[in-house]
Amino acid sequence: MAVLSSGPIENNAISGTRPTQQITVIMDNRDTVNSATLLIQGYILTGTRSLYVLESLEVFPNQVLTKNYFANFDKFEFVFTTGGTAVDQTGVSAWGKNESGQLVVAHRLVLSEL
Repeated sequence: MAVLSSGPIENNAISGTRPTQQITVIMDNRDTVNSATLLIQGYILTGTRSLYVLESLEVFPNQVLTKNYFANFDKFEFVFTTGGTAVDQTGVSAWGKNESGQLVVAHRLVLSEL
């Protein structure tokens, strides 16, 4: 089992709009035989840590999954817990996107950074 965290992400409004409106999470299982599991937890950080995303997924051999989550908050955090036989072959990345779906470079988190 591996636990990966984005850490707290600050997303304060600039000219009335927060840079990131949505988080896209991409998971891939590079194992050709075994499945992996992924638990996704998203938290709003407002003086307290409030869970707002809780999803458990199975990632089959050679499968790539993409999930989108609302992220229009001043501060948030995502935690990814991987498990299963293919845990060492499973990758996760998270991508902040603005209101028009464009990537927010400051909110891009790839496996080597998590």
